[in-house]
Amino acid sequence: MNHQPTAIIIGAGIAGIASAIRLAMQGFVVTVFEKNSYAGGKINYFEKEGYRFDGGPSLFTQPQLIEELFALAGEPIEDYFSYESVPVACIYFYEDGTVINGYANGDKLAEELHNKVGEDKAAVKEYLQHSKQLYETTGSIFLNYSLHKMSTLQKAPIAKALMSTRLAYLFSSFNAFNKSRFKHSHTVQLFNRYATYNGSNPYQAPGMLSVIPHLEYNEGVYYPKGGMISIANALYKLAVKKGVQFHFDKPVQQIIHNRNKVQGIVVDNENRFADVVVSNMDVYFTYKKLLNNEQKATRILQQERSSSAFIFYWGINKTFPELGLHNIFFSNDYKEEFNHIFQLKQLYSDPTVYINVTSKCEPGIQAPPGKENWFVMVNAPANRGQYTSEWQQQLKKNILSKLSRLLHTDIESLIEVEAVLNPVTIEEDTASYMGSLYGTSSNSRMAAFLRHPNFSNKLKRLYFVGGSVHPGGGIPLCLRSAKIVSEMVANDKKDWKYAH
Repeated sequence: MNHQPTAIIIGAGIAGIASAIRLAMQGFVVTVFEKNSYAGGKINYFEKEGYRFDGGPSLFTQPQLIEELFALAGEPIEDYFSYESVPVACIYFYEDGTVINGYANGDKLAEELHNKVGEDKAAVKEYLQHSKQLYETTGSIFLNYSLHKMSTLQKAPIAKALMSTRLAYLFSSFNAFNKSRFKHSHTVQLFNRYATYNGSNPYQAPGMLSVIPHLEYNEGVYYPKGGMISIANALYKLAVKKGVQFHFDKPVQQIIHNRNKVQGIVVDNENRFADVVVSNMDVYFTYKKLLNNEQKATRILQQERSSSAFIFYWGINKTFPELGLHNIFFSNDYKEEFNHIFQLKQLYSDPTVYINVTSKCEPGIQAPPGKENWFVMVNAPANRGQYTSEWQQQLKKNILSKLSRLLHTDIESLIEVEAVLNPVTIEEDTASYMGSLYGTSSNSRMAAFLRHPNFSNKLKRLYFVGGSVHPGGGIPLCLRSAKIVSEMVANDKKDWKYAH
């Protein structure tokens, strides 16, 4: 090869930035085009009257995936980023007054569930042990390899994984699986909640999702200093240090291809050529808008979309010692709530409410002294044009009534500042089709295999990263998709010499 290889990345979401770093380290000249004015995609941030809010994802697990990028780039992570571990992964509030501390430690969690609801300690420990085992066998294949290429799958330890994948993981629902493991409905509900980590329904999604609790209870939960935005900022700075060029406020108009090979993109009505194009845009919009492939876009739609969310950002004029960094106020009828979200495509009158309070970790910085910044989120159906301002007002009323009841305080009177993000604005801001937070749901047994692969079958040198493709949504999976793509590019590049 007689020239330095070039790569264009569409979208500066977390997977786009991570891909840029990895390709730069492979010797590519990398350029990123982003339609927004900032890097980070769904990870964003805003300030209002002294309150700071992370706009998007709020849970930080698996910091080793970020450390790996700094190690690869030969840069000291402490110059860019720092984090601390959080002893309680989440505090759970139930309508009957039960409060459970979800310790990020299996033994402590077992003890807590035993003391609060009489759950069998051994059952909890055994569940988490299985979760770990599943993660290290089947999970590691799913997360680290493309499920769509024989060459990568041949490297994967598949026989071992299949041996450890019991039929219960595939053929029973996550809820049925959890019910068979625990005796108390509060414990079942606590574990069922992990289906929402990829926008799925625990009454439909497979028992395989029991792999997710491993991340929190065996590996731990962390808080990035400065909030989640510091993750995006650190990776952006690292990418720039490694020579990646970013162009903001530059929506890509088209992907150029000829004879089944990608050649570049059109931006500002100008052709930009490159050896490789990586799309970090929602795969549906990539086909529909950039490749004008209506047929392929429609086929992607045949898979059920993941849930979306309503988020209220509230500046609260009080501190609540009973709250932690992560808090969940459970619905009294979880099954009915998911039935509303996925079957009826409606908001439920008694929603499960998640509250993230970063001022717990940085008081006086994330919120003014004596006050708290509440990120209040409920799961919602993907946007099908059904949302009206009345829905939002009614939802706010339902949330306030639930929180006021369980916290024995009139919450509405404490709200000093408010901003709202809903499925419609999520779609507009992040180009996530229908406002789905995780692309497609995992409500079918084959969902993992039905996710769009990280490469194009039709166009050589076109790759896909981010939450709408394999392995899925959320920061850890987006970082893994970047690694999968960079390994594919390195592998495919071996055959390029004939083309130049």
